[in-house]
Amino acid sequence: MADGSPTTLLCSVDGRISPVGEATISITDDGFLRGDGAFEMLKLYGGRPFGMTDHMDRLDRSAAGIFLEYDRSAFEREIAALIAEHGAHDAALRLVLSRGGRRIAIIEALPDFQHGLTLSSVRYQPTIVLTGLKTLSYGGNMRSTRLAKRDGADDALWVNPEGEVLEAPTSTVFWVDGDGNLHTPELDAGVLASITRERIMRLVPVTEDEGCKLTDVLGANEVFLASSLREVQGVSVLDGLEFACPGPVTSRVSDLLAEHIQAEITGALSYDGA
Repeated sequence: MADGSPTTLLCSVDGRISPVGEATISITDDGFLRGDGAFEMLKLYGGRPFGMTDHMDRLDRSAAGIFLEYDRSAFEREIAALIAEHGAHDAALRLVLSRGGRRIAIIEALPDFQHGLTLSSVRYQPTIVLTGLKTLSYGGNMRSTRLAKRDGADDALWVNPEGEVLEAPTSTVFWVDGDGNLHTPELDAGVLASITRERIMRLVPVTEDEGCKLTDVLGANEVFLASSLREVQGVSVLDGLEFACPGPVTSRVSDLLAEHIQAEITGALSYDGA
C-alpha cells in the first residue's frame, strides 16, 4: 500500500506547511512551557490515515477536558492538505493543540516495532484529573521509559501503588492466561481509552479485568502491547520472566488487526464494522 518513506518530513502550523526543521511556535506558548495542550498520534498507510475520526473525536474529548477550544473543521482541512502534500507514504502523524492556540500536524518517521520487547514494571500513580485525557503532560511517561531502560529493559509497564497493572507509557497491555483467554485492564483502572484496544476488542473476545495484579501478568502465557503505531508487539520478557513471543494468540490478533486496518482504509470495511 505504500512506496516507502518520504525524503523530507513536513508539518503544518495553523495551515502553513513547511519542512519540520523550519516550523516555529512562540517560546511563550504554554504548550511548550507547561505541557498544556492535547495531542493524538496515528499512522498513515500509503498516505491513508487509519481511525482518523476516532482520533479526532478523542482529541475533542481531551481538549474539552482541559478547557481548550479549537476549530476542528479548520484543523481537519489543514491535516488533509498536509497528508496530500506528504503523498502515498507510510508515516506517523502527530496532531497537537497548544494552549497558545496553535494547531500543529507533524509527519514523523515510523519507529521500528519488532516482536521481542522487554519490559520492566515501574510504580506509577495516575493523575486523576487527567484520567482519560491525552495531553502534552508526558513527563511521567517519558521518565518511566527511562527508568525501565536504566534497568536494562526496552520499556515500562505501569503498576499502581496497590500492585495493579495499568498500561505501558504509550500503549495498552494485553495478556493470555493458561486457558488461552485474552485479558486487559478495565478503563476504570485509569488507563487511556486506546483506539487500537477498542479495535482489538471488536475482533476477538477480551476480558476487561478489574484490579488485575502484576502477578496475574507474570503468570501469563503471552503478553503483548498494542497502540496505533506499533499495532501489536509481542513481549518476550517482563521483570526477568520470559514469555512465548510471539505466541499463537499474539500472532492471531496481530494478523486480524492488520487485516482489519487494510479493509478499513481501503473502504472495504466501514467505520461501524458493516
